[in-house]
Amino acid sequence: MSITKVFAPAKVNLTLHVTGQRRDGYHLLDSLVVFADVGDRITVMPAEANRLEVIGPRAAGVPTDGTNLVARAADLFGVPVHIVLSKHLPAAAGIGGGSSDAAATILALSDLIGDTRLPEGVSELGADVRVCLMRQAARMRGIGEDVAPCPGLPPLFAILANPGVDVPTPEVFKALEDKQNPPMPKRIPQGMKAGAFIDWLATQRNDLEAPAIARSPVIRDVLDALADLPGARLARMSGSGATCFALFETEDAARAGASALAQAKPEWWVEAAKLS
Repeated sequence: MSITKVFAPAKVNLTLHVTGQRRDGYHLLDSLVVFADVGDRITVMPAEANRLEVIGPRAAGVPTDGTNLVARAADLFGVPVHIVLSKHLPAAAGIGGGSSDAAATILALSDLIGDTRLPEGVSELGADVRVCLMRQAARMRGIGEDVAPCPGLPPLFAILANPGVDVPTPEVFKALEDKQNPPMPKRIPQGMKAGAFIDWLATQRNDLEAPAIARSPVIRDVLDALADLPGARLARMSGSGATCFALFETEDAARAGASALAQAKPEWWVEAAKLS
């Protein structure tokens, strides 16, 4: 066995429709998910005993014990390894950082041991892990178990921005008053140019945006700041927050906007990204 490195991209919910709630409390979703070219990095290497090391610019406060999804994902394989998580994404931010890290760990360990079969217990790591294992544009329904690829989407250029506040997902779902909302259309448009596709996205929703703003009003400030940037076509929150995104038709516009926003709000996490 040798050293294996895997990129863990940020997950962005372009839409998030809450369509119901099961008797066991789990919410039913219909979400269009894409992945950014910014994210964390996972390095896995053989070891005599399990060890998780967290480094990088966003490492502060990230646990290295069994509460970290990376450690839990590694435990599914029963192989002692040393894992280095290079943390670049903010935690608890609505962009699937922990889930993407867990998925990258699963992919890295599968490659390391030469077995591509998913280990038992993957579903227990959380609703977003399966879509993060797919690592491409996908429609996620149910409680996260129904994941299907969405080919034919145009590449999108975006700015991701997070104001540095934690927004606990359970609290946001609990604050959502209406749990029975319409799903997305049966078919996701394919073959559209970016501008037309963004127009279509604007007709869809993130049902968690309002309850998240009610809990953390700074999210509204982020959305307003993104929407005011030159060339911004749509500003929306991802997941349960607090990361928000703005979509642009060109990479130059997104990078210029990210630079301007980072200067105006140095306390925020701001990144230009390509979504696909």
